[in-house]
Amino acid sequence: MTMLYLFRAAGFNLSVAHCNFQLRGKESDDDEAFVNEVCKNLGVPFFVQRFETESFAWEQGLSIQMAARDLRYAWFEELLKIHSFNWLATGHHFDDTMETVLLNLTKGSSIDGLGGIPVRNGNIIRPLLFATRAQVEKFARENGIAWREDQSNLTDDYQRNFIRHQIIPKLKELNPSLESTWQIGLEKIQGDLDLLHHAFDAWKNYHIVENADRTVIHKIAFDEISAPAAVLWRYIKTYAFNFEQAREIIHALNGQPGKRFLSTTHMLVVDREAIIITPHPQDLNVVAIGQDHREVNLGPWKLHLSNDHARPPGAGKMEAALDADELIFPLVWRKWKNGDSFHPLGMNHKKKISDFLVDNKLSLADKNAITVLESDGRIVYVVGWRIDDRFKITPRTKRVLNIRVEKV
Repeated sequence: MTMLYLFRAAGFNLSVAHCNFQLRGKESDDDEAFVNEVCKNLGVPFFVQRFETESFAWEQGLSIQMAARDLRYAWFEELLKIHSFNWLATGHHFDDTMETVLLNLTKGSSIDGLGGIPVRNGNIIRPLLFATRAQVEKFARENGIAWREDQSNLTDDYQRNFIRHQIIPKLKELNPSLESTWQIGLEKIQGDLDLLHHAFDAWKNYHIVENADRTVIHKIAFDEISAPAAVLWRYIKTYAFNFEQAREIIHALNGQPGKRFLSTTHMLVVDREAIIITPHPQDLNVVAIGQDHREVNLGPWKLHLSNDHARPPGAGKMEAALDADELIFPLVWRKWKNGDSFHPLGMNHKKKISDFLVDNKLSLADKNAITVLESDGRIVYVVGWRIDDRFKITPRTKRVLNIRVEKV
């Protein structure tokens, strides 16, 4: 609300997008009504979207907070495209940056995660990052700006809230000027990150050859590096390899040539003089799935099907649960193609799969590996990513088709 006030005072042409995640019942609806009324009085265009956040989080194997983040940014991106907006402005303040750094630190982040929230990331801007929450609240009170407090912010149910209520107050006991000290410290870290990225780009340009069908990393690239696994991981994480694999690859550099490592999208081979990375070959035929099938294969993937009368516990991205009575067999499992569209879970309108993949920032290699499950011409599941909202489990569901996908 403070950011809206400031943008209006500065004379910017703007609209407001409000997400109702439907997590707090009447309170969520009252938030929506409040923002709607403010926008109406100010003559500001107002967009609102209601999300089935809990269903989406369960289906994707995400926390509620991560699910809400994925849903809102996908919708924001749609609004930017449809209405040709230039920028997406979010109301993050400096307290959010401190919480993010502490969260990243506890999760073993690299130095990239210790630089805080960027003021600008592409077309996303965060104009209030210079101010603390206390400063924002003081400004709002002094200028008669009304706002509503999300009551879930007052609990310790989420990791970020625990850091906000339990950890930061203790740190302030050690340093009452914590915010101003951190602002200086983060400026130093961001400077170090700029130098690191320049040095890494120089190292990469000297030692790595990238082609459309393969990437070659010369082994001598690691001769003068004291932490070679960390440097290798900084590069190969873009090919979906993890840090533990980077450690194993470095350990294998002086062993017998030919050792292979697989990610979800690529194969890495330790050759005599170099590391070679290539995409998985994708020669996938269409597979028809009958009602009695329990296992089917498509290229390097195997799909398991089972029927149940209840949801399976803890389904992740590679698992899906569909309303069996909404399906028409045989199902068709195939690679996605241009023109395909579906209704992503949590949204009530159609979206092209090509746009969905762009929104999720998939690489070309990742896109080439995407498959879909189809029922009577309607896509019910972008395999490994999201089901179609029309086939989700509801209170009226009587039979469930459980799907699990694994790499062979």
